[in-house]
Amino acid sequence: MSTSDQDQSVDTPIAALDGDTNGTEIDSEVEVGAELEEAEAGDRRLTPRQARRLRIVLSSVGMVAMAVVLALRIASRSSVLVVGVYGLALILCGIVIELSRNGRTRLGSWLLAVGLVAAIGSDWLLIP
Repeated sequence: MSTSDQDQSVDTPIAALDGDTNGTEIDSEVEVGAELEEAEAGDRRLTPRQARRLRIVLSSVGMVAMAVVLALRIASRSSVLVVGVYGLALILCGIVIELSRNGRTRLGSWLLAVGLVAAIGSDWLLIP
């Protein structure tokens, strides 16, 4: 590379540097299209802050749902097993909220999914 090549901007299209006006329009359209694709692909991924907030909201919704189901199950059958299963699910949702606040969203996601499936499964299998 010569020094004149090094002085040129990295973002400047090659056709524009050569003085070709027809290539500039095409290259700028290609660049705009590539930037839009990158922006669209970037919008699909969550930032860490958004992931933490999403996990906290999902855990809170799960906590409210487990509390409602616990109240309904206690009204129909009062059992220590019902309180134990749904109490552990409520505690699990609280743990996931704390994990999400501390940046452990993947671990929180797995715990929330496995824990809620286990709570519902144990309700279906263990509680008559």
